[in-house]
Amino acid sequence: MQIDFNYLNQFGDLENQIETLDIAVKKLQEGKLIAYPTDTLYGLGCDAFNVKAVELIFEVKQRPMGMPIPLIIGTRDQIHLVTEDVTDMINALMDAFWPGPLTLIVPAGPKVPAIVGSRGWKVGVRIPDHPIPRYLSAILGNPIAGTSANISGMPETKTAEEVNDQIGNDVEMTIRSNQLPKGKPSTVLDITETQPRILRKGHVTAKQIEEIYNQKVLIEN
Repeated sequence: MQIDFNYLNQFGDLENQIETLDIAVKKLQEGKLIAYPTDTLYGLGCDAFNVKAVELIFEVKQRPMGMPIPLIIGTRDQIHLVTEDVTDMINALMDAFWPGPLTLIVPAGPKVPAIVGSRGWKVGVRIPDHPIPRYLSAILGNPIAGTSANISGMPETKTAEEVNDQIGNDVEMTIRSNQLPKGKPSTVLDITETQPRILRKGHVTAKQIEEIYNQKVLIEN
């Protein structure tokens, strides 16, 4: 795969990993699962628009069906693959916190499979502050699943070794990186209702969000 290096530079220092990452993209295109590092934790990825691949994620994680799967995108433009309702506030939050550890819950667009979203009409999405998942999604051309690479109920994974200990036999490849996850999950912010709500606490605080939102942010226990 020939990539313009001016385009490549937007993702960070990936020059020595392009061959490996292009193999990973091929696996994603084939409906296979991969594990990859992000800025927060290791993720378990597939083409998020491939329903059978998403079903496989539920199987590998032993995750109850009906629980939402967050999405990772590689570029700002890809938000339009996830939601048709890109409001001024979504743009402001993207400006302030992306790439970074804030997952936005937004109304799901028509391309998002119901199995991915919460109750089929909303979905979580973010651009991580890590070049590998951004590259994978951008070159694939679709969002990738961004759920943690662990068995449900077991410790979340921060290294390739931890991934392999839990689910190594169930993924096609585990991508390594010198830029290791920080080990704390992203903040999950639901902005589909009148008042914004933090569904999961993480790196980004309610105070930081309120500075952008100019509105009180609720925090679920």
